[in-house]
Amino acid sequence: MKRLAAIAAMWLVLIALPWWLPQIGGYTALGSKVLIYAIATMGLNILLGFTGGLSFGQAAYFGLGAYGAGMTLKYLAPSTPLAILIGTLAGGLAATILGPLVMRRRGIYFAMITIAIGQLFYFIMVRWNSVTGGEDGLAGFSRQDIHLGGAVVRLTEVNFYYLVLICFSVAVAAMWVLLQSPLGHTWVAIRENRRRMEFLGVRVERYVWAAFAVAGFITALAGTLNALLFNFTSPQDLHWILSGDFVIMIVLGGMRSFWGPLLGVIIFVVAQDYLSSLTDNWMSLIGLMFVLIVLLFPRGLLGALPRGGKLA
Repeated sequence: MKRLAAIAAMWLVLIALPWWLPQIGGYTALGSKVLIYAIATMGLNILLGFTGGLSFGQAAYFGLGAYGAGMTLKYLAPSTPLAILIGTLAGGLAATILGPLVMRRRGIYFAMITIAIGQLFYFIMVRWNSVTGGEDGLAGFSRQDIHLGGAVVRLTEVNFYYLVLICFSVAVAAMWVLLQSPLGHTWVAIRENRRRMEFLGVRVERYVWAAFAVAGFITALAGTLNALLFNFTSPQDLHWILSGDFVIMIVLGGMRSFWGPLLGVIIFVVAQDYLSSLTDNWMSLIGLMFVLIVLLFPRGLLGALPRGGKLA
């Protein structure tokens, strides 16, 4: 009952965020960014925390989603739902197609090949000036109002936040169902003892491929929303540094807990926003905070609690 009450309270806080966040010095777009990054990190955590595959190239699919959404709006059609759909498919299908390249690797080799794939997409976006804008990024597009029959939903800052919240809710529900299913239990078993699963005759590579593809689709969805939030995207959205930030957020909150990445995103994004307004050396302070949390809470902040954020 306590866990259900805590989760219900969390949803109430998220729903009321546009009203209370400005009262404490924040702004609604910050809440949107937190939820967008939460979608990306919770998607990556299916691969990292529940399957045991460390990816340092997840930003590639985040960036492909962002560019897919931006190009749709700029070159194809001024439709926000279509931009989200095409961007999600672009990043997700890329992860699905490239999955066989990584599914047989493990450990440092898995991490290195994901970095290589991510940097490949990064340099494509940098060099393809005529379409992507190169190093200057892709601009000249903006999120469009959503037409529902005769009604028009104007995507103001607050309304866009609720669109992000809806996408976050759908992504969370899908991940929860997957992790509760036999597929999710198989992912956890692979994380705990991959060799034993191979001895039992389980085609481990195919399950790792599935986790990689699912993580890619969810992260790409986050990328589309990020492009719509800022009406801009750049090659930095595909860089391995952003992938590293995603991993840091997951570790901060607890990578073996379902809600851990959300907590890690809140800590990282809010600290980044606040500290960058105080000093140019904010990255050093975040690094110090990360080291202290890792030393004091090796399983992350939420992972230190009894059954904190775990699936039932």
